Amino acid sequence: MNVVLIPARGGSKGVPRKNIRKIGGKPLIVWSIEQGLSASTVASVYVSTDDDEIARVARAAGADVIMRPTELSGDEATTESAISHFLSQLGCQQCLPDNIILLQCTSPIRPAGSIDAAFDHFRDHGADSLLSVSPNHRFLWKLNDEGFGVPENYDPHQRPRRQDIRDSFQENGSIYIFSRDCFERFGNRLGGKIVLYNMPDEASQEIDTVTDFFIVEALMKKIGVC
Repeated sequence: MNVVLIPARGGSKGVPRKNIRKIGGKPLIVWSIEQGLSASTVASVYVSTDDDEIARVARAAGADVIMRPTELSGDEATTESAISHFLSQLGCQQCLPDNIILLQCTSPIRPAGSIDAAFDHFRDHGADSLLSVSPNHRFLWKLNDEGFGVPENYDPHQRPRRQDIRDSFQENGSIYIFSRDCFERFGNRLGGKIVLYNMPDEASQEIDTVTDFFIVEALMKKIGVC
């Protein structure tokens, strides 16, 4: 059995009430709920939240709700703590899933069928966990121990064309899949044999600021999502 888990706490310093702020005519979280419900590989969609209003919106959209305690919902709380609480609650109900598909509602652009395709990729490779990525064609640098710049993915003396930078991906925060056994072994959504699921560039757009809402909504309209 596969279930979707959408963590959505009520607090947000960057954008107050971010998870239920409207984008494309719907509360942000509803996009992820509807995408999860439309996936044929998913048995149920759950929202983990500490917020009564988010819970009401989630239930109205068709999701089941797991109310999360305040101590697991502050700024310092991790997604992994929400996953652990979620599994403990399902364990009490004796309906533990085999695999969890974690969707972050701050990444609302998911092409139709991408959740099912990601799960097929996860299953076909016999993976323990999966994360969605988007191709990265940027010239990346890092600082060494002395504070000087060091190129990370190219040779500045043989500067390639941007489109020739390959085998570099950025985590886009859209889809994570992991087996329950993987999480119990590693205490993390990623562990064991990890596979990457490649998604188009637009899926890498995340919402963290008010400006992001306008940018992502314009992109959603342009590509026909809303």
